[in-house]
Amino acid sequence: MSKPETTTLESAYAGVADNYKGSDVDLHAIYRDMRKNSPVIAENFMARLGVPSIAGLDANRPTFTLFKYKDVMAVLRDATNFTSGFIAEGLGAFFDGLILTGMDGDEHRKARALLQPVFMPDVVNRWRDTKMDPIVRNEYILPMLPGKQADLMDFGLHFPIRLIYSLIGFPDNRPEQIQQYAAWALAILAGPQVDAEKAAMARKAAMEAAQSLYDGVKIAVEQVRKDGAQGDDLISRLLRAEYEGRQLDDHEVTTFVRSLLPAAGETTTRTFGSLMTLLLERPAVLERVRNDRSLVGKAIDEAVRFEPVATFKVRQAAKDLEIGGFQIPKGAMVQCIVSSANRDEDAYENSETFDIDRKPKPSFGFGFGPHMCIGQFIAKSELQVAVNAILDLLPNIRLDPSKPAPKIVGAQLRGPHSLPVIWD
Repeated sequence: MSKPETTTLESAYAGVADNYKGSDVDLHAIYRDMRKNSPVIAENFMARLGVPSIAGLDANRPTFTLFKYKDVMAVLRDATNFTSGFIAEGLGAFFDGLILTGMDGDEHRKARALLQPVFMPDVVNRWRDTKMDPIVRNEYILPMLPGKQADLMDFGLHFPIRLIYSLIGFPDNRPEQIQQYAAWALAILAGPQVDAEKAAMARKAAMEAAQSLYDGVKIAVEQVRKDGAQGDDLISRLLRAEYEGRQLDDHEVTTFVRSLLPAAGETTTRTFGSLMTLLLERPAVLERVRNDRSLVGKAIDEAVRFEPVATFKVRQAAKDLEIGGFQIPKGAMVQCIVSSANRDEDAYENSETFDIDRKPKPSFGFGFGPHMCIGQFIAKSELQVAVNAILDLLPNIRLDPSKPAPKIVGAQLRGPHSLPVIWD
């Protein structure tokens, strides 16, 4: 792959990481204290950490922040009283069209019903076997073998993007196009900024990237429709999808695919990094997973609980409400701190321990309720493929003792920036 595009992708990723890193503090210690002493506060907590949030778009809206599992659960499962339409105000400028996260009520229910079948496990499992597994092994892991050492985040940055672009239906023989589209997708994520001067520049870059990405995806969508949309790729399936007699037009498919791209790369990259860090820090657990691959799924679920990538979700009160003794007025923003809820002592035994034997219980790493991540089966399948390939092909993989140990960082989008490993 050509160097300029790779650099662009890596610098775009670093830009997003830098934007959302927030204050360099022990977040989990702060959250422990908040759960115990201030489980609900009348404040934009993320702004305190220096993280841009869609909750802060309108300074006149009061903002409340929740830290406990039961409160976060109550908000995320109740899409009637806690709505998401405001998200389209902030992201809508970058993602006009079909943006599920910014829809409410009947509109959201119908759009989701139309799209959901495309993302069900039977479809994703077929993709896993025919596309994901061969690409990860043959294009990424096997070429790494002779080196006996690597930074796993180099692999982690590139493989999810490569996989989602293949699933969408872009040509497999255009690596430079994949890198460029990925860099545009990440530039959109860097749009919201705290610093006013940076915000204007980032917003302009995000708008330009969103338009470029739209134009590229639209060409692919029109071509697939022209060819009959009979393939097993995502675009073909979206064009064929139907619910209550309604189908998607080219603009809707284009905007939906475009909205998938930032999340598809970013979230999976960071989850992969945190998952592998948590396993490599615990060699005995890694060995158990190597010897019993049925544990891979449990390790993924526990990593998503223990270190979710997106540390908070935001909703808006649709009417006057009460949470934890606080009166929440209609129109107020409600910040749900997922990272805190996922380690709530009242919800999980030994909540601050990474435990792959934990009894299954919902966590909020992929969201919860009506807005739960529609692509979570794809993300989990990609992670399973990556972990299995690494354990199959890189014998005795372990942290590189000659390099700094990996650190999971970030106040909003969490994950390690580097993950140096060696193998035999």
